[in-house]
Amino acid sequence: MSGKATRIELFQWRTPQMRAFHLSWMAFFACFFAWFAVAPLMPLVRTEFGLGTDQVANITIAAVAVTVFGRLLVGPLCDRFGPRRTYTGLLLLGAVPVFGIALAQGYASFLLARMAIGMVGAGFVITQYHTSVMFASNVVGTANATAAGWGNAGGGAAQALMPLVLAGVVGLGVARGAGWRVAMMLPGVLMVVVGVLYWKLTQDGPEGDYRELRAHGVAAGSGKRGGWSAFLRAAGNYRVWMLFVTYAGCFGIELFVHGVAAAYYVDRFGLSLAGAGLAVGCFGLLALFARALGGLASDRLARRHGLSARARLLCVLMFCEGVGLLWFSGAHAAGMAVAAMLAFGLFTHMACGATYALVPFIDRKALGGVTGIVGAGGNVGAVAAGFLQKLTGSVQQSFLLLGGFVIAGSLCALAVRFSREHVADEERLYREALQQARGPALAID
Repeated sequence: MSGKATRIELFQWRTPQMRAFHLSWMAFFACFFAWFAVAPLMPLVRTEFGLGTDQVANITIAAVAVTVFGRLLVGPLCDRFGPRRTYTGLLLLGAVPVFGIALAQGYASFLLARMAIGMVGAGFVITQYHTSVMFASNVVGTANATAAGWGNAGGGAAQALMPLVLAGVVGLGVARGAGWRVAMMLPGVLMVVVGVLYWKLTQDGPEGDYRELRAHGVAAGSGKRGGWSAFLRAAGNYRVWMLFVTYAGCFGIELFVHGVAAAYYVDRFGLSLAGAGLAVGCFGLLALFARALGGLASDRLARRHGLSARARLLCVLMFCEGVGLLWFSGAHAAGMAVAAMLAFGLFTHMACGATYALVPFIDRKALGGVTGIVGAGGNVGAVAAGFLQKLTGSVQQSFLLLGGFVIAGSLCALAVRFSREHVADEERLYREALQQARGPALAID
C-alpha cells in the first residue's frame, strides 16, 4: 500500500494522487463528451443523409462496438507503458475522427467516422486503472466511482449542450446542414487540450513513471514488462466474467440510452430536439453523484460486513435497475417516461460505481487485464442492446426485454465469491490502509 492515498482531498492538487484523480475524470469527461456529442444531433443527420431505421441502428452499434476492442487493449497498455502515456495518446489520436466526422458526406463515411470515435470510450479503463493504483483499499471504491461518474457526466453534458451549441452556430448564420459539423469542433478541441494537460501534470503511480522506475530496477504495473501476461491471468478468473456480465447490464444500458433516447423522445412523445436532449442530459448528469454514491456505499458496507458485501450490494442495485427499465418501457406520457428514466438511471449509475468498487479486489496482480475485460463488458452489453433493437424494430420493446435481462444478470453478482485466504489478505491490506490514514504521515504526503 506504499504511497497510495488513504483520503480523497478534492481541493488538493499538490499531490500526484489527487492530480491523477482530477485529470483522469476530466480526460474521461472529454472522451465521453466527444463519444456522444453527435447523438442528440442524429435527427438532423438522419434527415440530411436520408437514413433508414436499420442504418441508424447500425450507427448506434458502431459507436460502441469498436470500444470493446479498445478497452481490451488499453488495460495491458497501461501495464506496459503506464496510464499517463496511454491516456495522452488516446486523447490526441481520438480527436482525429472527432474532427473528421464533420467531413462525412453520406451513410458509409459517417458510419466509419462514428465507429472510429468509439475508440475514445476506452478512456474509462485508463481512468479506473489510474485511480486504482493511486488510492488505498479504504477509499479506492469511492475514488474509482467518483472519477468515473464525473467523467461519465460528459455524456449527459453532450446531450444537453450540443443542441444549444448547434443553435448558437445557426444563430451566427451557418446553415443547419453545416451547423452540426461546425458544432463537432468543440469536443475535438476539448480532447486536445486535456491530452496536453494529462501529459504535463500526471505521473503513472505514486512512486513515479513506470519507464523511469523500471530503468532503476523497480517493478511497476501488474505485468513485468508487457501487460499481456496479466491479461491472460485475468481472463482465466471466473469472477472477471461475472463482472463482465454485470457491467454489460449497467454500463451497457447507459450507453444504449445515450445512443437512442433522444430520438426515442422525439419520435414517441413529440419532444423538440432541445427538450429531448435536456431529458437525456439529466439521465447522464446523474453520474455526477450516483456513481460516487454506489462506490461510497460499497466502501461503507465493506467496512462493516467485509468484501462479500460489495457483491451483494451490486446485485440489489441491478435488480432495482431492471425493475425501473420495465417501468420506463411501459410509460405512455413524456413526464412519466422521464421520471422512470431518472429512477432506473439512478440505480444504473450506482451499479456501475459498485462494479468498479469491486474490481480492484479481484486480482491485484492482473489489474490492467481485469479492468479492461470488465470495462469491455459494458460495450458488449450496448452492442447486444443495439442488435436487440434491430431484431425487434422497436426501442420501446427493446427496453422491456432489457429490463428482464438486467434482473437475470443481477444474479451474476452473487456468484462473485472469494477464498478465505483472499479475504484475509484484503482485510490485512484494508487494516493497514486505515492505520496509515490515522497516522501522522498520510499516504498522500
